[in-house]
Amino acid sequence: MRIYLLIALLWAGAVFSQETKATKQINKDYPYLESLYEYLHSHPELSFHEEETSKYLAEEMRKIGYDVTENVGGFGVVCVLKNGKGPTVLVRADTDALPVKEETGVSYASTVIKTDDAGNDVSVMHACGHDVHMTCWTGTARLLASMKDQWKGTLVFIAQPAEERGGGAKAMLADSLYEKFPLPDYALALHVSASLETGKVGYSPGFALANVDMVDITVYGSGGHGAYPHLTLDPVVLAARLILDFQTIVSREISPLQPAVVTVGSIHGGTKGNVIPNEVKMELTLRSYTDEVRQGLIERLHRISKGVAMSAGVPEDKYPKIEVRKEFTPALFNQPELARRMHNVFARVLGETQVEVLKPVMGGEDFSRYGRTDHKVPIFLFWLGTVSAEDIAASERGELSLPSLHSSKYCPVPETSIKTGVKSMAAAVMDLMK
Repeated sequence: MRIYLLIALLWAGAVFSQETKATKQINKDYPYLESLYEYLHSHPELSFHEEETSKYLAEEMRKIGYDVTENVGGFGVVCVLKNGKGPTVLVRADTDALPVKEETGVSYASTVIKTDDAGNDVSVMHACGHDVHMTCWTGTARLLASMKDQWKGTLVFIAQPAEERGGGAKAMLADSLYEKFPLPDYALALHVSASLETGKVGYSPGFALANVDMVDITVYGSGGHGAYPHLTLDPVVLAARLILDFQTIVSREISPLQPAVVTVGSIHGGTKGNVIPNEVKMELTLRSYTDEVRQGLIERLHRISKGVAMSAGVPEDKYPKIEVRKEFTPALFNQPELARRMHNVFARVLGETQVEVLKPVMGGEDFSRYGRTDHKVPIFLFWLGTVSAEDIAASERGELSLPSLHSSKYCPVPETSIKTGVKSMAAAVMDLMK
């Protein structure tokens, strides 16, 4: 019994010493990370255009001592650090920004204007916190490299492009990420939260984020004069019927115990109030967790569209055209056993009160793809708090509306958020490597 107690005490002492060293190193490193964060924030790039960002991060990782490969799946970067025999842990950061004009008022705010894929000049901003992700990623890489005497195994740090358009993870995996580089035993990522207090982390065991599908529907008719609707097949009326009928999919055809969303976010048709057009275009987003519900939503869109057109006397060659975009993002599933293990790690290094178990959300994250290959790699994504305690309290009193992710006014609290992100991610990796 005494020998077990002695081992436990020695292990606890080693862990305490390790975490004290890590905290000191993070505090010492913060001025460097703050400068890096402000640079990344003020130099955003759109999805699939992250050329300069990827070069910058690649150079940062080479300085630390990682073996770096660029242009993996587009502007993806893969950085490997081997340190003896042990587990392989993948850590991902996403690098792209959004076409949003920043209105935060901070001194390092983005004023960048870029040309998008449609040829439009658009303002660009890190409105989803990917600048924080990259900074925490770099800080974790630096910390782990400085503490190689504390762990054994292989680190695979990847900087992934195009998360906002759901294509980056797919592209990197298609470019043989798991074949060209060490296959991970675990994959980790963090994501900023616009509603969680800075200094805290949160997570959802099991399903955490949803399947995301974007759908385009063209409703065809036979246009004519608005004064003679009886001589037309009005696609505006057909589109209105479809919008209402689509709402019954979730309310009447999907189990109340299965989360699902069908939202018509865009509808365009016609040019003038007294002209009935030939067609109306709609854009939808579908959200779900399971593959079965996802497929059911798509099938019901087809069935309802065909039925409404048929009942209105639309000829078969003019039935609505339904196109599911290729920008599909699969649901993210946090492996429950890994989630429980990470909870204990976070509670130990941050304190139990700083760790929250959160409800899943219907947003999307293509980090999910790293756990959906035939390799069945256990994955875990956690939320990083970025909002000041004062703003949280004001929001709870109804005095303030917190800017959401993708808002032009979303502005993380840098220091506490970045330090917490580095400490929690580094602790997670080292626990998996112990």
